[in-house]
Amino acid sequence: SPNQIAARHVIPTRGPAETLAEAAAWFAAQPPLRALGIASFGPVELDRGCANWGRITTTPKPGWAQCDIVGHFARALGVPVGFDTDVNGAALAEHELGAGKGLSSLAYVTVGTGIGGGLVSEGRVIHGAAHPEIGHIFPRRPPGDAEFAGTCPHHGDCLEGLASGPAIEARWGASLSRLPADHPAHGVVADYLGQLCHTIFATTASEIVVLGGGVMQTPGLIERVRARCAELGAGYLPASARHRVVLPGLGQNSGICGAMLLGANALRPTPAG
Repeated sequence: SPNQIAARHVIPTRGPAETLAEAAAWFAAQPPLRALGIASFGPVELDRGCANWGRITTTPKPGWAQCDIVGHFARALGVPVGFDTDVNGAALAEHELGAGKGLSSLAYVTVGTGIGGGLVSEGRVIHGAAHPEIGHIFPRRPPGDAEFAGTCPHHGDCLEGLASGPAIEARWGASLSRLPADHPAHGVVADYLGQLCHTIFATTASEIVVLGGGVMQTPGLIERVRARCAELGAGYLPASARHRVVLPGLGQNSGICGAMLLGANALRPTPAG
């Protein structure tokens, strides 16, 4: 079952050759697998019609650019492999098993070392030209909050550059959960994440936004974000009474359950056409 975790193992990320070899060896030592699901950091190639499908593409992680992660495990383990981004996998799990169970649409966003998100609509993870990069939208800077340049190496003050864990540390010298409850950082971060949630509701009509990741474990943050999102929406959106901003129903297991769902999906026949 995709929400029954029989065993888990954490491997430090090093270069791809040694990291993937160690991971494949661990799987090979388990009871025989029928399929494998990979929910990977990105950017990745998700177009099955592309020669690069199953590869990590332009990541800045040393050595990982153009890594054929699907090919490695398919060759090593000889089983079908399902593949998507880590946040798309988590979105799928939260939709089918977690906070969005029974709903038709959901957005999942992780706020941690980076900010990334996945969308599910009518039970399907949304793909397009690539995969969503929700963390790289440009929020409105609140009055008096223009000095911090942001930490994103590509965009500076995009959402990830302003509200991710490293951005918070760079700006205030500590993680959000370690700053005093009356520190202004709480309101600033909640404002940016509230803008994100309003933007998601306004542009995707999702019923629910699930906010995961380490930053969201800060006490009181989800309530602040929820209130700011409602304030920004001003009751205008057609289904605003149905919109909810919540923490993951699967806790810290959204990603791993998503990978198991991707593996299960890999066993299903590919539609003809």
